[in-house]
Amino acid sequence: MMRATIQLCTYNRAHLLERVLEGCFEQTVPADAYEVVLVNDGSRDNTSEVIAAARERATCAFTAIEQENAGLARGRNVGIARARGERIIFIDDDVLPTPSFVAEHLRSHERRPEAIWRGAVINTASFERLPVPVWTPANYSGNYFWTSNVSAPLATIRNAGGFTEDFREYGWEDIELGLRLRFAGTPSLFNPRALAYHFKPPPKAGDVEGMLRQARAQARTALQLAALHPHWRVTLATGDDPLRRAAHRLARLLGVPRLLARAVGPREGARPLSAPALAAARALAGEVYYEELDAARRA
Repeated sequence: MMRATIQLCTYNRAHLLERVLEGCFEQTVPADAYEVVLVNDGSRDNTSEVIAAARERATCAFTAIEQENAGLARGRNVGIARARGERIIFIDDDVLPTPSFVAEHLRSHERRPEAIWRGAVINTASFERLPVPVWTPANYSGNYFWTSNVSAPLATIRNAGGFTEDFREYGWEDIELGLRLRFAGTPSLFNPRALAYHFKPPPKAGDVEGMLRQARAQARTALQLAALHPHWRVTLATGDDPLRRAAHRLARLLGVPRLLARAVGPREGARPLSAPALAAARALAGEVYYEELDAARRA
């Protein structure tokens, strides 16, 4: 068995995937020490062409699997089934690993072989102009298991049953697996030197509708998570408690979403959002999230 598998899924992000795969191939560990397993979840852009080109320049074992669009949880499980590494390292298709990424994850597992190891993520607006590769608390995430940058023994993930495939929309599938691992007693530790860059460009006006769709999907999957794990940690993570629900119902009665929508302005094109408009867009997504929580609960 090789030492590590980098596993990622992709959907309609060909414009990022080429650079992400380059980062996966440019690791400092020996080429025979790790592999890359990619699942293409039914992309409709030119992802297949990017994958074909990547096969030609891959410097380590590279497996690419095509599937009909079935969601991230299903794609992850397909990747887990094909993985051969003793450790599996999850990233997303908008996450660029640094050259020492795999080496640091492996070094972490030498210290605590049984643990989940979370790596550091630095947000960046461009893969061509990267920030200094030093993590700071400005990019802190308290998630126990976060697939933007996390590793674990492959056997641990398989023994846990992988990801719950009922999660077909955006949100919470990694948190749900993390809860099961936490409840099973698997420790979760952090290595700030296992570093990757997360592509986070400033949203534009035309991105706002996607933000709202994502918020609605995340509300629906939040209810799925709560049904599986009626636990205070889930309530805290999802914000689905009576006090906050009541506050957002009142906000809707007072017309706050309409005011926020007006502050955002037109929602089309590449117009950059001003700081007030961006704050309004994020607040509007929060209102939409709570509106969808109520609607999904009634349904």
